[in-house]
Amino acid sequence: MFTFENMTYEGTIRVARMWTYYEEMEKNKGDFMKKFNVTGLCIPEKNYMVNISKKLEQITDMIQDEEYFTINQARQYGKTTTLYLLHRALREDYLVLNISFESADEYFASPFIFVQGFSMEILEAMEREHASEELLAEWSKPFSETFPMKDLSRRITHLCDRSEKGVLLFIDEVDKSSDNQIFLNFLGMLRNKYLAARAGTDQTFQSVILASVYDIKNLKLKIRPEAERKYNSPWNVAADFKVDMSFSADEIATMLHDYERDHQTGMDIREISEELYRCTGGYPLLVSRLCKWIDEDGNKIWTMENLKNAQKELLRKRNVLFDDLIKNVENHPDLKELISNILCDGVEQGYNPLDSVMQLGTLFGIFVEKNGKIAISNRIFEILLYDYMISMRERESRASAGVEALGFIKDGRLDMPLVLTRFQSLMKSEYRTEDETFLEQQGRLLFLCFLKPIINGTGFYYVEPETRNSTRMDIVVSYGGEEHIIELKIWHGDSYRKNGLQQLEGYMNSREAECGYLVSFSFSKDKEYTSHWLEQDETRKKIFEVVV
Repeated sequence: MFTFENMTYEGTIRVARMWTYYEEMEKNKGDFMKKFNVTGLCIPEKNYMVNISKKLEQITDMIQDEEYFTINQARQYGKTTTLYLLHRALREDYLVLNISFESADEYFASPFIFVQGFSMEILEAMEREHASEELLAEWSKPFSETFPMKDLSRRITHLCDRSEKGVLLFIDEVDKSSDNQIFLNFLGMLRNKYLAARAGTDQTFQSVILASVYDIKNLKLKIRPEAERKYNSPWNVAADFKVDMSFSADEIATMLHDYERDHQTGMDIREISEELYRCTGGYPLLVSRLCKWIDEDGNKIWTMENLKNAQKELLRKRNVLFDDLIKNVENHPDLKELISNILCDGVEQGYNPLDSVMQLGTLFGIFVEKNGKIAISNRIFEILLYDYMISMRERESRASAGVEALGFIKDGRLDMPLVLTRFQSLMKSEYRTEDETFLEQQGRLLFLCFLKPIINGTGFYYVEPETRNSTRMDIVVSYGGEEHIIELKIWHGDSYRKNGLQQLEGYMNSREAECGYLVSFSFSKDKEYTSHWLEQDETRKKIFEVVV
C-alpha cells in the first residue's frame, strides 16, 4: 500500500533533471532542427520552448502537499503542455493518469455512460503507464448500472490503495462540460473522497489537477436547462493556483538562447526577449507566433524593426485565438463596454476580482491587474481591440471615407504634418457641429479611424498604455523605419496645453525622438483651427501642434 511517508520523492530534482535531459538531447540530435510551434502540444525535443522549470517546481510542490487545484488560464496559454511536462517529470515517482475531456461530449448522456467513458480514459492512461495486471484487471470489471458513481468511487479507492506509487489525476479541457450536472456529481464525489482521505477513512488520488479556462471552483453553472444560472462551488476543496503562467523576459530569453545556439544569428537576446515581453505580456502563444514568423518568414532577422514587422503580420491575419477573443467580446456586452471605456475613454478603474465583468475579462486573457488598476493584458490585444472598434466605428464614420495613403507617403516616408492637417480639415468640415460629449468620447477613435487606412499594410501603431487617461493619449506610429510620437490631448485651457507640451517632450526624451506631434481637441466655440511648428527653447526639440 502506498503512503506519503514511505514515498521516495525527488520532485524538484526530477524537474531540474528533465531540463538537463533536454539539453543533452540537443547535443545528439544530428541534423534534426527544432521549430517554433503554435498549434497543440509543444515537445522539448522538437520545439523551441521557454524553460518553465521554476513553474513546474511550484506546481510539483503543490502536488507534494497533496493539493487539488485548477490551472485556469485563457485559451492557448500552455495548459496542455504544462500537464504533459509535469507528467514526464513525475511519472517515475507517481502513477500519473493524464486524460482530456476535449472530445468527451457523449460521456455526459447519463451517469452510467459518464462512468463508462471516464473509466475507458483511465484504463488507457493506466496501460500507457504500464500499471500492474492486478490493477488493470480490477479497473476493467463491469460497472454497476444502478449506482455507477458509487462503483467508480470504490474503484478509485482500490486503485490508490493497491498502487505502489501515489496516483495523480490530470484532466485537461474540463470546462467543455463543466455546466453539466453529471460532471458536478463527479466533482462532488472526488471532493468527498478527498475529505474522507484527510480524515483517514478512505484512499484517493494524492492530487487532482483540472485544466480549464474557467475557474471550476467559482464557476457560474447552469444546473438544469430551465434553471436560472447560479453560483455553485462543487470544487471548494481546491487550493488557490498562484503560479504565474505567463512568460517573463528572462524565461523568454532561455528559448532564444536555445535558438541562437542552433542558428547563430547574432541577435541581442536581452533586447529581443524584453521587447517580446513588452508587446505580448508574456502570453505564451503570442510569443511563439512572433518568434515563428521571424524564423520562417522574416529571414531569421532578429532585430527590433523586424519584430515590429512580425507584430504587424500577426495582426493582419485571422487566427483561432483572435477569433475567440472577439467572439467573447461580442457575446458579453458589459465586457465590450468596459474595454471601450478603458481604451477609448481612458477610464481608470480599480481592479476588483469579485467584479463579474472584470473576472470574465481576466479569464479570457484580456485583462490583468496593474498597480491596482484594470488594464488590457498586452499590446497586441490592445491593437487588435482598437482595430476591431475602429472597424465597427468606420461603418458609421466619415473619418475614414476616401482616405488613402496616396499623397501622405513621400519617398517611402510618412508625412505626419500633412496627416494631421488633413485630419484637422476633416474635423472642421464634418464634425464642427458635434457636441462636446461626442468629441470627448469619440475624437481619439476618429483619429485612429483616419490614420489606419493611411498606414494600413505598411505601417504599425500602438497606444502607450502608461499615458492613456481621460485627458491624454500617446500614440506611437512606426512607418518606413521611423517613429512618430503623437499626443492626443483634451483642451481645458492654456495651462493644460503647456502641460501637454511638457508631457509630450518628456515622452520624446524617453524615446530619444527629436520631433513630436500634439493634437488638441478643443471644445471652445470660438476656437481657431491652428497648426504650426514649435521649437522648445532649452532642448531644441520640435513639436507640430494642431488644434481641432
